[in-house]
Amino acid sequence: MHTQRTKPLLFALVLLVGLLALSGARPYDRGTWLLEVLPVFITIPVLWTTYQRFPLTTLLYVGIFLHALVLMVGGAYTYARVPLGFEIADLLGLHRNPYDKIGHFFQGFVPALVAREILIRGGYVRGRKMSMFIVICIVLAISASYELIEWGAAVALGQGADDFLGTQGDIWDAQSDMFFALVGAITALSLLSRIHDRQIRQLGSPRRGG
Repeated sequence: MHTQRTKPLLFALVLLVGLLALSGARPYDRGTWLLEVLPVFITIPVLWTTYQRFPLTTLLYVGIFLHALVLMVGGAYTYARVPLGFEIADLLGLHRNPYDKIGHFFQGFVPALVAREILIRGGYVRGRKMSMFIVICIVLAISASYELIEWGAAVALGQGADDFLGTQGDIWDAQSDMFFALVGAITALSLLSRIHDRQIRQLGSPRRGG
């Protein structure tokens, strides 16, 4: 399974790098783009260097790819200006562009699968209920940490951080961001745990470093 997936994953990697370059060709604001897509720049080399020793499930690779797309679109337009968000706002009668909430949903959805895979494959936790509890705690910790990063950016950059924050005048933006991350985590655990378990069994034990 590991060998069979190498070529499709390499294709996905090349496609992802190409889309990343495209998103950064003419972004609305270069600094905001860099801040938004920084997780992609970090994730790609990590996945590349750990592929032989700790390959992930196909489900998780797909989730990471989709999350990267969400980040790149948000970085290219800034979250408050993404066209898809305006269409959703018109459809649902919302007063603000909700695309940033899609981003925070994925911020819970994908890290939940990452945390779950590491915990299960590493044998760090036993029992489905305890696993779900710890995964949700990890997701909320990640979400809260991201809000602290946004706060730090606001303090450091002042008015220039508005596009990165994407609050759009919502005084409860930080709280709702964490709520959407929580919803994303619960959705991933509720809908994908069985297929995730099956793919983890197919991978077997991770290779130990020598």
